[in-house]
Amino acid sequence: MARSLAAPAFGALALFLVVAPPVPVRADDALAVPFTLTKPAGDGPFPAVVILHDCSGLGPRSSGGPWRWATRLGEEGYVTLWPDSFSTRGHPAGVCADASPPRIPPAARAKDAYAALDYLRTLPFVDARRIAVMGGSHGGSSTLATIVADDANAGREAPGFAAAIALYPSCGFSYGAWSVERAANERHKIVGYAGVFKPLAPLLILIGERDDWTPAAPCERLAAAAQQAGYPVETVVYPGAHHSFDSRAPVRFLPERINSNAPGGRGATTGGNDEAWANAIVRVRAFFERHLGR
Repeated sequence: MARSLAAPAFGALALFLVVAPPVPVRADDALAVPFTLTKPAGDGPFPAVVILHDCSGLGPRSSGGPWRWATRLGEEGYVTLWPDSFSTRGHPAGVCADASPPRIPPAARAKDAYAALDYLRTLPFVDARRIAVMGGSHGGSSTLATIVADDANAGREAPGFAAAIALYPSCGFSYGAWSVERAANERHKIVGYAGVFKPLAPLLILIGERDDWTPAAPCERLAAAAQQAGYPVETVVYPGAHHSFDSRAPVRFLPERINSNAPGGRGATTGGNDEAWANAIVRVRAFFERHLGR
């Protein structure tokens, strides 16, 4: 049976943390994904956001990003649900520096996102028409995989997610009709782009100018091609900001991080940027208000 634990009040809203049974990824799948659910005080129905965690997961080494965003969204009257994509797949400490199998690509996490969507629609306090998805880093890439029109997502019954926000995702990889070509050498440098990223819902990408883990340039190319084809994709690049600009941690270089854009495949710079974080809060609020309503 689900348990509700009262958390500190935020503004005029009380935020509740609900510990609930795992969500099946598919009806015929033995894997069940644990999750965390938060809701504002009251009966609703509320809009909701599925939050996809970064490579650190939701275990003891978690960056805390999902809780930070859930707190902000709770203040605005949103239910949030965070699927734990790693702990039941053999990576309870995350995959930031762990390349051991099993590999958990963004496409696998897209299934988690849709399982979360299906579960949220069963809850009486959630407005089934107003559910979005968002995530940072690995979760941002998983958001792209969730929202792209491709064969894996083609069988979903409409309506799906109403909006999506990807924070510092890896845009330098292929998603659906968006194709990225990389060199065959050990550096795997991007040598070409083709096609169009076709989102199933309006998409906002927020990324740092100085991100050396998931660079901004491929996201700008992805958005430009999508916009030219008439798809609702927006990109904001924050001057001077690094990867994880929404973090409380100071900027630092982490040599152990797996990074396909770094020489030798390891090492990335991460850390918070107060100006970018403050602006991201405003933009996330406005984007969700525009596409989910109040």
